[in-house]
This record gives sequence, C-alpha cells and structure tokens, in this order.
Amino acid sequence: MLSVGLITFNEELRLGRTLKAIEGLADEIVVVDSFSSDKTVEIAESFGAKVYQIPWPGYGKQKNNVIERCTKDWILLIDADEVVTPELANEIKEVMAHGDNYVYKIPFNSVCFGKRIRFGGWSGSSRVRLFKKTSGHYSLDEVHEQFLTGDEIGELKNRIDHYTYEDYADYLHKFNRYTSEGANVAFKKNKSAGFFNIVLNPIFKFLRMYIFRLGFLDGVEGLALSTFSALYTSVKYLKLREMKKKDYDINS
Repeated sequence: MLSVGLITFNEELRLGRTLKAIEGLADEIVVVDSFSSDKTVEIAESFGAKVYQIPWPGYGKQKNNVIERCTKDWILLIDADEVVTPELANEIKEVMAHGDNYVYKIPFNSVCFGKRIRFGGWSGSSRVRLFKKTSGHYSLDEVHEQFLTGDEIGELKNRIDHYTYEDYADYLHKFNRYTSEGANVAFKKNKSAGFFNIVLNPIFKFLRMYIFRLGFLDGVEGLALSTFSALYTSVKYLKLREMKKKDYDINS
C-alpha cells in the first residue's frame, strides 16, 4: 500500500491539481505544513489528507518528518507543484507489485510559465521519489537535500510534470526566498563572494544554459529562464557578501 507525502507552505494555487492526480493511487495522503496562511490546509483536508503542522526546519528535516508520519509500506514523496501523470501512476502500481527494487528515481518534465521546457538543462533529470519506508531517509541539508539509502536504486520510465513556475510573477515571488536560502547555505560553507561569483559566474551560467544547452530552442521562455538563473546566481552571492560584511562588523 502507498502513502503519498508532501511538505507545504501556502500552496493553494497548485495543491489541488497535485492531489487530484493521485486519486486512485494513494492509500494515504500525509501533508506536513509549515503553518500556511492561505487555504492549503483546507484543500489538503478536502482530499482526505492527514495534515500535521510543524515549523519549518529546512527541506531535509521536513521531508523526514513526512516519512515518519507515513504508515504504509511504500512512500511516494512529491512536492505540491509536482503532478503524477496517469502513465506514471500505472507504472508505480506495477513496480510496487512486481518490481525488483525498493527505491526508485523518477524523471521529470519541467513546465515553466505555461510551457514545457525541453532544453537548457531544465528537463530530463531524475530524483528519488518512490521508496519503501524502511529504505532510507533524507540528509539534513536546509536545501539540496539528498535521499540516503544503502539499497540499489531503480529508475522508472514515465515522468512527473513539475510545474516549476506558474508565471513570471510566481518566479519573482519565490526569487527572494530562494536566493536568501542559497546565500545562507553558502555562508555556512564559507564560500567566497568575490568578483568571479558575483559577475563572471552568472555570465557563464547564462551562456551554458542558453547557448551550450540549447535554451534558445525554448523561445522566449528559454531566454527568460537563462536570464533569471544568471540573476539568481549573482543575487545569491551579493547576499552572501552582505552576510559576510555584517558578520565581520559584529565580530570586529
């Protein structure tokens, strides 16, 4: 039997689409919310989800909080902007019944600004999403958490549709939080915030995505993603520079 687990915070605009897609697949839905101020909890409960409120401790710890509260043998751990396709749902049922592995990666389609993104390095990656409850747990990283397991990892063929950003406003709304989280991680790792990371690294990132990984083939959306990704890198390191300066002033 399958538990579908999610972490949420103010996901009312996308959560219903995600939960609708797992009807008939999930035997249990477990949502760990970080005290959303919108209708996230109401929407989750309307689909029969068990909702738990836990203050935000970082991505790795919160995903482990979900795992701890799931009661079924198998867990499908997804985000509120990840939609299981019908083909993937059928494949999940098949591997739970007859598969050779206890941990599976699932490939992703990225959908940004209302368009499926095929180039620029945004689609094609696979991530662990399906596993037996006893097979592992997530690292405690605040961001870029990884699933830690000693089991062999299989890979499914069908994909999750990842609605990364609904529109440009959605991207910009998340931009400040994501750059702050990235700067905080870089600060803890004592990374530098010099000219290379603030100026040159973003330029290289744009060229890599837009030119070498063919982002231009995604049209205006490809240009936007390449530009925004470069800007993300620059702003993250500008925030890191600011954090280092404040830390120096406090300790000097």
